[in-house]
Amino acid sequence: MSTVLIVDDSSTLREMIAGLLTKAGLTVVEARDGAEAQAMIEVKPPDLVVLDIVMPNMNGYELCRWLKRNGTTKTIPVILCSSKGEEHDHYWGLKQGADAYISKPFHPEDMVNTVKQLLR
Repeated sequence: MSTVLIVDDSSTLREMIAGLLTKAGLTVVEARDGAEAQAMIEVKPPDLVVLDIVMPNMNGYELCRWLKRNGTTKTIPVILCSSKGEEHDHYWGLKQGADAYISKPFHPEDMVNTVKQLLR
């Protein structure tokens, strides 16, 4: 079973995404910010990361760049999930190395389908 790390400073959003992915048969772990997520990833890398952009301590762009530049984590798929929904936000997110970009608010099936597609 695949493990997905959800990184978001909103506990409500973490719970909502965790519920969707757990229902889809995935194991979910959660972090409140990029720094906490980085520490968790160094101990046990997940199969995929769902990542907010605007967070304290380490933002989503910084964590995404760290993941994609690190030899042991560069192949982990990253989905940026943010309320920053303009075209240039999508462009910049993908330029940081993200594999997908989902704007908030999103349709639950879009999140589940994107996660499943990237885990194939």
